[in-house]
Amino acid sequence: MTFGRNHIVSRLLLALVVVASLGIISSCFNPFAPRFAQQSGGALLGDQRTLDGVFTNFRYAYIFRDTLTYGQLLAPNFVFIYRNYERNIDATWGRDEEMFSTNGLFRTAQALDLVWNEIIFSDGDSLSMNIQRGFNLTITFNANDVIRLDGRVNLSLIRQKTSEVWMIRRWRDESNF
Repeated sequence: MTFGRNHIVSRLLLALVVVASLGIISSCFNPFAPRFAQQSGGALLGDQRTLDGVFTNFRYAYIFRDTLTYGQLLAPNFVFIYRNYERNIDATWGRDEEMFSTNGLFRTAQALDLVWNEIIFSDGDSLSMNIQRGFNLTITFNANDVIRLDGRVNLSLIRQKTSEVWMIRRWRDESNF
């Protein structure tokens, strides 16, 4: 079977059009879904195999109200502990309640801004760490309803191997709200 010159040229042109189209499509962007900003040349998400990466991802989850990223920070046996000042007791809830509560916050807030402050205390090893750290959280529900909180977290982080990511096993809220 022989092909004429016109047939070969038309196949080459078709291939060029396909390659050019793929190049154009891959270089396009959606103005309604702008690209995420870059931090100092790197991605916005941190490497969760480092403690800094955990706090970076925690902040990212709050700022972008991203429950998927937030959920990846929490160990399956996660426990949140807070002081119930009305009843004068420490109260707790598990991972499911934490995800439900945080999802509610993420859905109702118009904007969230979380700033991590100094590490007050840090102790542990390569598989288990306890960290106390200050934070500032601004919750904007609307222009007339903005809440600013300053507090402290006491986190217990765990992992099975040094090659795995850190996960928050226990979060004790040490804030006075």
